[in-house]
Amino acid sequence: MPPSDPRRAPLLIGSDIYRRSTYGPKHPLAIPRVSTALDLIRALGWLDADRYVDSPRATPDALARFHHPDYITALQRAEATQRVDLADRERFGIGAHGNPVFREVFSRPATGAGGTTLAARLTLGGGTVHVPGGGTHHGQAARASGFCYLNDAVLGLLAWLDGGLDNLLYVDIDAHHGDGVEDAFRDDGRVFTLSVHEKDRWPHTGRADDRAGGHARNLPVPPGFNDSEMLWLLHQAVLPIARHLRPQAVMLQCGADALEEDPLSRLSLSNNAHWGVVRALMGVAPRLIVLGGGGYNPWSVGRCWAGVWGTLNGHAIPERLPPAAEAVLRGLRWDRSAGRSPPEHWFTTLRDAPRPGVVRAEVQRLAAGAVRDLPPATPPEAGPAPPARKPPALLAAGCAPPAG
Repeated sequence: MPPSDPRRAPLLIGSDIYRRSTYGPKHPLAIPRVSTALDLIRALGWLDADRYVDSPRATPDALARFHHPDYITALQRAEATQRVDLADRERFGIGAHGNPVFREVFSRPATGAGGTTLAARLTLGGGTVHVPGGGTHHGQAARASGFCYLNDAVLGLLAWLDGGLDNLLYVDIDAHHGDGVEDAFRDDGRVFTLSVHEKDRWPHTGRADDRAGGHARNLPVPPGFNDSEMLWLLHQAVLPIARHLRPQAVMLQCGADALEEDPLSRLSLSNNAHWGVVRALMGVAPRLIVLGGGGYNPWSVGRCWAGVWGTLNGHAIPERLPPAAEAVLRGLRWDRSAGRSPPEHWFTTLRDAPRPGVVRAEVQRLAAGAVRDLPPATPPEAGPAPPARKPPALLAAGCAPPAG
């Protein structure tokens, strides 16, 4: 069903910077992802003008809430000069380990950070925001990591904390462990992190016994992880934990690299699994931010994230896409073997065929272990219902105007 109160209708934060930006022709992030999702959403008629917000670019001062000023300066210097010296490469990881210097090496991640921070500020009084350009969960305070230069999720969670919230739940269903977020809040009991990710995959963190002092749970799943197993974890671990914690706000990192067609994982989910997690978390707290994240097949990512927006708004997923949406997907190019002869349903449908399977004992054990020894529950949020959110006519403090 669509949102019952139109004043609480979800917002979508995006930017055209993703349309004209690439990490380089041979990089996994050479593909259009956010722009594909936005184009599909518009082609489906799912986006009113007053529900879209152009992402601001976070200023250096705003980024310094988490990131080291020297690192921020180094990113700006790399963008200005389009090069990186040996000292910056070794100290900050810029230009190394899959984190190249590209034309918008500062502006693009700062735009993602600005979008997620703005989403947090807009939802302080309640509401839902989708930020597909967010989800760079590997970024460290003073180092690029895993294609992530800044950590927008950390900055968004900090904005919620700075706004007076003190009981937050971060859920991550990317194929790769959300190490940067867990590390940032390892000593902060106000943020509970919960990550479902592929076992023995980079960054090789997030073991089941890693609980970050008690306020984290990690569910490292085996290769071939299927829709039935995600449903099991959702109902036997994720939702029980959420109901126990009673968070004031939920942030979901919805990386699409756990889908079966993704080249950088060995998981076997359909996009139905992602949409099911989104749907389940919509009623957990009065505030919800859904981010993007990983995903390296342009068809699977665009279709997944467009469906996330559809799910948040209660739209029925069409059996066959209308011609305008189909044209978006037929216009994509991907220089990998799967992209040279893509299957027809990548062009004509939004929904994948479900991928059910056996719920293996290993997955059942993960769920059972995750709900043991949880931290004490926080009393429910008190006070009057949050006020209706006003249209974001002004950008939040700490953000610069969007890139032109």
